Amino acid sequence: MSEHLNTLEGWLLHFGEALASGDAEAVADSFLEGGFWRDLVAFTWTLKTLEGRAEIAAMLRATPQAFKADSWRVADAAAALTEGFISFETPQGRGEGYVRLVGGKCLTLLTALKGLKGHEEHLGRNRPVGFSPDPARPLENWRDARRREVENFGVDQQPFVLIVGGGQGGLGLAARLRQLQTPTLIVERNARPGDQWRSRYHSLSLHDPVWYDHMPYLPFPETWPVYTPKDKMGDWLDAYAEIMELNIWCETTLVGAQYDEAKGRWRAELRRGSQTLVLHPHHLVLAVGNAGRPNMPKFPGAETFSGDLLHSSQYRGGAAYAGKRVAVIGSNNSAHDICADLVAHNALATMIQKESTHIIRSETNQAVYLQGSYSQEAVESGVTTDQADLRGASLPIRLLENVVRGLTAKVAEIDADFYARLEAVGFMHDFGEDGTGMPLKYLRRASGYYIDVGAADLVASGVITLVSNVGVERIDADGVVMSDGRKIEADAIVCATGFGAMDQQVADLISPEVAAKVGRAWGYGSGTANDPGPWEGEIRNMWKPTPQQGLWFHGGNLSQSRFFSQFLALQLKARQIGLATPIYDPSRA
Repeated sequence: MSEHLNTLEGWLLHFGEALASGDAEAVADSFLEGGFWRDLVAFTWTLKTLEGRAEIAAMLRATPQAFKADSWRVADAAAALTEGFISFETPQGRGEGYVRLVGGKCLTLLTALKGLKGHEEHLGRNRPVGFSPDPARPLENWRDARRREVENFGVDQQPFVLIVGGGQGGLGLAARLRQLQTPTLIVERNARPGDQWRSRYHSLSLHDPVWYDHMPYLPFPETWPVYTPKDKMGDWLDAYAEIMELNIWCETTLVGAQYDEAKGRWRAELRRGSQTLVLHPHHLVLAVGNAGRPNMPKFPGAETFSGDLLHSSQYRGGAAYAGKRVAVIGSNNSAHDICADLVAHNALATMIQKESTHIIRSETNQAVYLQGSYSQEAVESGVTTDQADLRGASLPIRLLENVVRGLTAKVAEIDADFYARLEAVGFMHDFGEDGTGMPLKYLRRASGYYIDVGAADLVASGVITLVSNVGVERIDADGVVMSDGRKIEADAIVCATGFGAMDQQVADLISPEVAAKVGRAWGYGSGTANDPGPWEGEIRNMWKPTPQQGLWFHGGNLSQSRFFSQFLALQLKARQIGLATPIYDPSRA
């Protein structure tokens, strides 16, 4: 093997020459036998992870445009010899990525579409000079034009993209599309974009640190707290919508939608105040979070309970329960936060835990999982959020499992005394079914864990009463009867029992038939007991084409919404301008 292949620059030159030759096997041979190529829209026009030389060669044979990519370069002059950021071009766009080498062969290659040629984002050197009035309306100023633009949908123009949901996901995607000049309208059921955050319980703060949570184009200022209070987040989203000049109809709900296959458009029925309106977008994006309807258990005897019986999504704060006994059914994030809030308001909180939960202390989460990428130290060492996002995305899920398993073992060692205290009071704790802890629990099912910001100590010390390893048999007028015969007397019951899958929204808004056609959104098949589906290497149906033409899902935490919104926006823009977007499907290769 030539020595120059042991360097990033040498390997990249060899890889580019192999691509230019059109020889799929030669390109695949530049990878390790168990190497990975993860492509984010640049070549496959979807999100796709290819594992092993055979899959890589098959993709190339079915995707001839990949052979036309050129200008492969190391993007960072300070890159290590065997890994680093890269850039490249395709006939349609410009891309970036990340490479890791082992012994002169590629272990991981990430290729990500950065922009479409001739349709670059309006930012930086490409930013507008200033407001340009419409010659037909010479007296109109910027504010007049903005009001007209927002209200013009359904009158003189239709949105090319209709986004349902004005939270961080919908706003970030709309901001991306605006910079690409794609007509976009957001519909949000609340009076203001940030109201979804404001409506949560009084003490809520984000559990992820500020460096992880930036929005596209507009990072939080350096004065921002590490953990964002929920009302502050709500105010930020309101301001973001204004600053980024987003078209949003608040107090508007999507009543129903049907797709016209012949016209390639949706018939979207909206309820706006007292009006019923119909729009005809080409694309419908559900950005309503990564969950469906609240899971409200149907306990026998629930109708006899004399106090408040509510789901955690309805809980607004502990002030109403001061001095009262409250049973909280569940032991994940919401259950812990609610119990801590109740205790702060002098309520007597009892947590009922039926199944095991993983706890990760917020400080440990930041120190172990996020330290090298999303932390003050990373910022001070010169790591930008974009670099952290790209490098993180370059690790395929299969390898991520191995990396996280090692980090989770480190977590168990660091906080051994903490976990011992929890288990001493009977708390059922786990590190994930395969030792991958919180990160993979989140990617698989977005539940089963708690990022601890103090409530776990209240459980361990007995301030929050714990009843574990037992289920609910029925509810009586004055409390909860457990499956072992014990009775938990309660003046109120909060069911922190999670939410259904995101695809429930499709059944509600479109039809059960389309929901069945689309299938599950979120999670990935891992062959484990909790997720026995087939291995796909990517999160199901998220940020990429779904089996229903014109229907897209966008969601996840703030970091995922920020990162993946760029690829969803580019896919939508490509369709707006009529660019060919042949989606690679290995089943048809």
